Amino acid sequence: MRCLLISQDKRHSPVLLPDGVTVILGRGPETLVTDKKCSRKQVELLANYAYRSVRVTQRGVNPTSVEEIHLRCGDSTTLQEGETLCLVNGLYPYHIRFEQDSSSPRKTLLQFFSPKHGLKKEDDSGSAARPAKQPKVSPPSEDVDEDELSVAEKLRQLQEMAARAELARPLPPHRPPKLTPQPTDSWEDHGKLLVFTRKGVMPSTKIAGFDLDGTLITTRSGKVFPTSPDDWRILCPEVPRKLKQLQSDGYKLVIFTNQLGISRGRLRPEVFKAKVEAVIEQFGLPLQVFVATSSGIYRKPVLGMWDHLCEKANGGLAVSLQESVYVGDAAGRPPNWAPGHKKKDFSCSDRLFALNVGLPFYTPEEYFLGWKKAPFVLPTFDPRALNPKARLYDPPDACLTSSSPEVIVAVGFPAAGKSRFLKQHLASVGYAYANRDTLGSWQKCVALCQVSLQAGKSVAVDNTNPDPESRCRYIECAKEAGVPCRCFLFTASLEQAKHNNRFREMTEKGHLPVNDIVFNSYKNKYVAPSLEEGFSEILKIHFVPQFTDSRLAALYQQFSEG
Repeated sequence: MRCLLISQDKRHSPVLLPDGVTVILGRGPETLVTDKKCSRKQVELLANYAYRSVRVTQRGVNPTSVEEIHLRCGDSTTLQEGETLCLVNGLYPYHIRFEQDSSSPRKTLLQFFSPKHGLKKEDDSGSAARPAKQPKVSPPSEDVDEDELSVAEKLRQLQEMAARAELARPLPPHRPPKLTPQPTDSWEDHGKLLVFTRKGVMPSTKIAGFDLDGTLITTRSGKVFPTSPDDWRILCPEVPRKLKQLQSDGYKLVIFTNQLGISRGRLRPEVFKAKVEAVIEQFGLPLQVFVATSSGIYRKPVLGMWDHLCEKANGGLAVSLQESVYVGDAAGRPPNWAPGHKKKDFSCSDRLFALNVGLPFYTPEEYFLGWKKAPFVLPTFDPRALNPKARLYDPPDACLTSSSPEVIVAVGFPAAGKSRFLKQHLASVGYAYANRDTLGSWQKCVALCQVSLQAGKSVAVDNTNPDPESRCRYIECAKEAGVPCRCFLFTASLEQAKHNNRFREMTEKGHLPVNDIVFNSYKNKYVAPSLEEGFSEILKIHFVPQFTDSRLAALYQQFSEG
């Protein structure tokens, strides 16, 4: 195997990165980079063939980047296949490629016959052997020696046979990379994800995953949350014994922990890193730790941490879900779920994480102490149950649009799908679109409604409009213009709207953040719309998820909040 560093803008030929040998890259003849902002010793690259990755350490003054990670002088991160390394200031992109060394059957045949037919041997540089000058093949004549003709003809036949054999030769079977233990302790920063790999960690198809707080450790003080970085102890004596047994059975031990306090400034990352290393030191075992420092795709129960493990941090080995397991204390257990346990679980995120992955799930009491299964409650909204072929609205025989002017007033939670639906089905066919988020106030929405109706256009009002007071403004506009006013009631529940909001935050930019205060405000003000308010018709609009990207569809179907 060999590893090549390839210039994406084809500035120069690929650079060979030998296994375990530091290669220094920067401004100079090898890269053809003349930019003075790029140091001559800009980065150190250390290839690890077993893990099919390259360790990138910045040595220059100006930043090097790997994907979205920007390095400062002395910082390191890992470059995987498919990722882009920019040498300096987002310029001079590179990627790596691992490939097997090829061997040629023709070369083998030629070498085999070379002593008999006087072919040149392979030289010291390793270049392929070349045959000595061969006579032109022609019909026998008095000027051509028969022995010489025989040798040339046989050589030609052997070359043709070798060429056919090379074309017909099946591809070699895929062989997993040689697995070696992690050589040193290593922290990696992937933006909203921190990864710690303890010296001695081995890739495995079997993963034993654990939450940290409340699962492997608890507070020494007895408080729910630790009062200091040192306020922890191992949960119970059975924990280290079980972990040692799992390691001896070939499991890779992995911790997945949410630490939102890091992004909110309540927990310094270096303090938490020290805590992690101290915990693992006390276990005396090699573990790998994934830390979600913010909301988004890495935060449990969403699968960002698990996907990173499988795709970039397990030596290229595929994980067997049937042989793996996950243990956590955020299990959705109700109050009094066991004698002496009066409080309910603060969350269900660990159980939902395992459910999203497809792993067998246990609580710490069940896994380490052998307790019987405890009762639990799952969220009322299950994103997996939504049918992409369900009916869009009721009654089904109603018309979405009108050929004559009208006013449509939307009613529904934030993130209930109002904007997407109104733009797709109404604005696209000429309805004027009034939205308070973009216009700035309901007064401007009313003004746009009046102007549009005077011009003979229909109007779609895209606001939450929870109560009769907010809706009557547009009903009056319709009455003054002598046109009907219909209500589109978006039926997404509070839980579904919150799920949509989290999905939107993970996949889109530009939306205003929606917090629980906004959701609860709508819920408290909501009064179901009725025909008595002046609506000519009320349509119930159902949220039907439709995706052209299978990855987005898979993300939407994951539980996103415990």
